[in-house]
Amino acid sequence: MSKVNKISANVRQFPLVDQAEQAEVDLFSQHQGYVIPEYIDANLIHTLRNYQNQAIGNYHYTQTHLKPSPQHVLFNMATGSGKTDLMAGLILYLYQEHNYRNFLFTVNTNSVLMKTKDNLVSKSSDKYLFQDKIEIDGKRIFIKEVERFPRIQEANTIYIKLSSVQKVSDDLFVLKENTMGLADYENQPVAVLADEAHHYSASTKSEKEAENTWESAINKILRARDDKEQKNLLLEFTATVDFDKETIYNKYRDKVVYLYPLNKFMYDGYSKQVKRIETSANDKDKMLNVILLSQYRKYFAYAQGVTGVFKPVIMFKSPKVAVSLEANKTFNELILNLNVGDLISFIKHQQLLDSNDSSALQLAYNYYLQNEDKLANIVREIKHDFDPRNVLNANDTSGNILEKGQYKALNTLESPNSLYRVVFAVAKLTEGWDVLNLYDIVRIEQEALANKKATMIEAQLIGRGARYYPFELNGQKSYKRRFDGETSNKQLLLETLHYHTMNEPQYLKQLVGALKQMDLPTGQDKKNPPIEIKVKSAFKKTDVYKTGKIYYNEAEDVADEWFDSIEKYGINHKTDIYRSLNYGSREVSYQASVETVETKTIGIEQFNDRYIKKAIQRLEFYQFDNLKKYLPLLRSMKDFIYGKNWLNAGNLKLFLTIPKEYKSRDITADEILKVTIDLLKEYEVKFKSGYVKKRGTNKFVGYPISEYLSNYNKRIPEYDTAALSNESTQKVAVYDMAEDFYVYDRAIVNKLEFELIERIKAHVSELKHKYNKAVYLFRMDENMHRESIKSEKLKLHQYGLRINRAGEKVDVHLQGFQPDFILFLEDSEFYFQIFIEPKGMSGERFVSELWKQDLLLYLTDNQDKMEFQDDEKNVRISGLKFYTKDDSQKTLEQLFKMTEIKGINDEPDGLF
Repeated sequence: MSKVNKISANVRQFPLVDQAEQAEVDLFSQHQGYVIPEYIDANLIHTLRNYQNQAIGNYHYTQTHLKPSPQHVLFNMATGSGKTDLMAGLILYLYQEHNYRNFLFTVNTNSVLMKTKDNLVSKSSDKYLFQDKIEIDGKRIFIKEVERFPRIQEANTIYIKLSSVQKVSDDLFVLKENTMGLADYENQPVAVLADEAHHYSASTKSEKEAENTWESAINKILRARDDKEQKNLLLEFTATVDFDKETIYNKYRDKVVYLYPLNKFMYDGYSKQVKRIETSANDKDKMLNVILLSQYRKYFAYAQGVTGVFKPVIMFKSPKVAVSLEANKTFNELILNLNVGDLISFIKHQQLLDSNDSSALQLAYNYYLQNEDKLANIVREIKHDFDPRNVLNANDTSGNILEKGQYKALNTLESPNSLYRVVFAVAKLTEGWDVLNLYDIVRIEQEALANKKATMIEAQLIGRGARYYPFELNGQKSYKRRFDGETSNKQLLLETLHYHTMNEPQYLKQLVGALKQMDLPTGQDKKNPPIEIKVKSAFKKTDVYKTGKIYYNEAEDVADEWFDSIEKYGINHKTDIYRSLNYGSREVSYQASVETVETKTIGIEQFNDRYIKKAIQRLEFYQFDNLKKYLPLLRSMKDFIYGKNWLNAGNLKLFLTIPKEYKSRDITADEILKVTIDLLKEYEVKFKSGYVKKRGTNKFVGYPISEYLSNYNKRIPEYDTAALSNESTQKVAVYDMAEDFYVYDRAIVNKLEFELIERIKAHVSELKHKYNKAVYLFRMDENMHRESIKSEKLKLHQYGLRINRAGEKVDVHLQGFQPDFILFLEDSEFYFQIFIEPKGMSGERFVSELWKQDLLLYLTDNQDKMEFQDDEKNVRISGLKFYTKDDSQKTLEQLFKMTEIKGINDEPDGLF
């Protein structure tokens, strides 16, 4: 892709995305503050991630706030980002909110179809995405796989038909018995979930005539009920769509409802890192290298405390089936003939090669040579682990892959019961394969092509292999990278996919180009020793370093005895309950949008404790044994329903906001019950989030600067591909820091952080004029004390914080956080410690971090509520708004006012 084309793709406009995002932050929009319904997460195996919730939120906006609501939308989301989890959530959403019962899942390959069958309808599969028991509003919901949607449908049932797009097209255009023709899609509303949707734009792309019928078939289904009130829907999903082509962009411009590109997915930490090992070694030597690395990766994992089964998988990618079969034979012979002497000779020879600069391989070599006395056992273990029985060749003589038994083996590789460590496959293995514990991909050179098409296939395969493996560490799983920024080797070996390829300039140029085109961030796995960051000797001689302190608030244990009432969970429960009746879909006597309906509030005389009891019966959370987990002082259900500290049901009165023309008798018992159920579901969320075992306090403790500001090591992340999200602010580099106000000799920071340092530097002289004893900027990098438990002390925790400056309720976040910078000021009267946190992100990630900003501003607004030790009266602690690019939030203006120096109009000419 040319530079011009790339730029044009980045500036493409997608109105649905823009409108939904604007509505999310618009205080006057009814969509503002929309929360994904609780029943979605409650009925899925996996808790949806923030970006998946945002995708559902965007779709909800299009279906409830746009008239007419779009029938056809596209979710353009990265490989590995959990599109099938999102589909499962959307199925529940469309069933409950829009009364869709029939869902057609379609895709162009049988391999993806079989995988999705496991995901959506096969309850016995380890990959099934729904809970065994699906329950919404107290009703059991059933999922049934069908070949044809039944004319007479059972209550509380979701019907799912899974079919290839080829078969859907054939059934539509060729009349046959017991197949779904166009009339079936006309009779009942259907929501089509079209995966790998880039294959359905063949006619748009003017490609081969045979595929033209696919797009035509899907469009016929979509339009089949256009004359009816409830229409058919089409939800497309793909990671690959070429918006640079005008025809494709014009087709999808008004249909894209959510964008989550691969580079953002990887930047957000939901994938492995990707490193290339570029080598001149022949295929056989590459095989032995990757065996040694994979086995060392396994040993390293267990040494670091990884629990459960850790089984790193290798994939050998060949251009042709015959080549793959031959490579498989060579591999088996290599394992059979492996011995200690040859292994030692091989490692020592590899270490002598100038071309072998791989950091990961050097770690493996050193391990084996340092354990030479154990090599006999290690060789036996290698022979056992890589025995031919543990090698899977995903090819047959016809070139088909992912079929029958091979499909099952390939899609259960991370299962503890699977013994496979190696997969041999051709380059077609790009869609439908979501193995997580793939750590090494090796390019077999024999007959391999180095053209643009071949390297793009490789790049797509790397993207799939980069999916994060949620291994257990000390009994805990994580679904995001844990070790970003660490100087240890944990990230390199436990959170990195290595692609072993050839060191040939023209090929590498094309591969890097393909990776850039995909925005897939990778770099060479070359030796990258950490850089030592030192505290300046001049600063060590100052009184600030010798006797000064930095202050953070303490966290305290919360005893069960504290949870003695409903208010302790952040629930403002009053005897007079005010709710709105959901009357949006009901007919009124005049045509008007919901927003303009005149309303009134009336008391509901028929409301009593029976509605509370009935709602509790329908909600599984409120079974006493479960409720007791979150309300430890609860004595009985009677106590919960009638106790004055809890629901106090005997004294509750319900008031409903309803359309002005409604009368009390218009309110049905079912509507009152639904309002009650919704209320208790909101309380359920509060009970779960409010039952916490630690919380912040207003007690601030000073920690000696000399103990906590110390020399530390840090690596610079190196990537040579992809335009990372916000690259202009996020790219990390090392800078020499000669100025005395910065206490370290160097700074390893991103561009946004460096911009902040430079802007503060421009006003140091003014600060020194007022704060004549000390003006220092501390970089609080967690690397400087990562291995020390005491680093947990250097974190801020929320305390006394329920309402922010805008008067909005703030969710409680138990995890502490360490702002990146502290501006330390001292004059003859007091210490002044100001926390500063740069934030280069935007959109959803920025919003998810705003609780940190609320805490920083709370410090500033509540100085009088802080408590210090008796000898620490002259301490002032404040926080600033997030510092963003070009100071868009006017953070420095806040700083200048706080420190009472001028400067907002005195920026030097030409600064940024």
